[in-house]
Amino acid sequence: MSDFLASYLAYARDVVLYFLDPGQRVFYLYIATSVLAAYGVYLFQRRQSRSAGRGSFLAFLFPKSVWSHPSAWLDVRYFFFHKLLAHFLLLGLFAGSAATVFRWITGHAITSLPATAEGAAGWGIVIGYMLVSTIVLDLIGYTVHYLQHKVPILWEFHKVHHSAEVMHPLSNYREHPVDNFFYLLLIGAGYGAVAGGVYQYAAVVPSVPSILGVPVLMFAFNILAYNLRHSHVWLRWPGVWSKVFPSPAHHHVHHSCHPDHFDKNFAFMFPVWDVIFGTYEMPEDNRDVKFGVAGMKPMEMDTCWKLYSIPFVKAARRLKRNGKAAGASSRTDAG
Repeated sequence: MSDFLASYLAYARDVVLYFLDPGQRVFYLYIATSVLAAYGVYLFQRRQSRSAGRGSFLAFLFPKSVWSHPSAWLDVRYFFFHKLLAHFLLLGLFAGSAATVFRWITGHAITSLPATAEGAAGWGIVIGYMLVSTIVLDLIGYTVHYLQHKVPILWEFHKVHHSAEVMHPLSNYREHPVDNFFYLLLIGAGYGAVAGGVYQYAAVVPSVPSILGVPVLMFAFNILAYNLRHSHVWLRWPGVWSKVFPSPAHHHVHHSCHPDHFDKNFAFMFPVWDVIFGTYEMPEDNRDVKFGVAGMKPMEMDTCWKLYSIPFVKAARRLKRNGKAAGASSRTDAG
């Protein structure tokens, strides 16, 4: 019990200090670059519209329309509620899933060693592993995200994330623990499969290039205005670039409850998956973008406890209805 308590207290301290951890989305450097990008948007809007120039940048960055909304403050409370409760119980799920799949493939415990090959061959293994693992994991992420929307039971839990009616960086953490479990389990399995495949081919699991302890591609993803993905600031890359690199606008459309935006833009790092599978949507502006879940009652998920409990209630109702429908169908077939 004392070890458990010590582990929990260490974890709780880390949660409070998330903004100092490069491995977390709200690391202060990622926030700073997002603020810088927001300032660019602010200046652009001032040039485009006289009315946009009436307010200060601070008012643009922290608009009353967001911070006077109960949804914004629910996200602040839920961040600590979720992180300090169920999320603690999911620690190690990713690593455990990866280690299990790696052992299935190789028969060995997973290792994290630099490539032993010399010169260009060694760098080729490292770079190849970095690119392949990133691409494969992002495709798995796209697939999991797609299933979270298309499988009715999973949607009841993923709906928690979409229930935010306004967004700021902590809205990223409005997630149900069942959603977290499903995602971490499958992404971990994917990582174990890629690592196992590389180990079978090269007898090593290379260490990928990193910045501040974060894989370089993930660091780049985070530092390029990641925190505007969950915000009110519309930033869209021009032309075809929005199909290549993930802009904040790409994710805004995904969160929009406008009928044209339903089940669009599932990709995390590479929007090309949306282009390939026909789920890409990118309007020229955000006039039709409104955050939230279509048809959801305002009071349906307005407390931390409701964000946890309501999905279980609705999922149970779906299962009950499905069970009754299956029973009725079997009786009809028998008749």
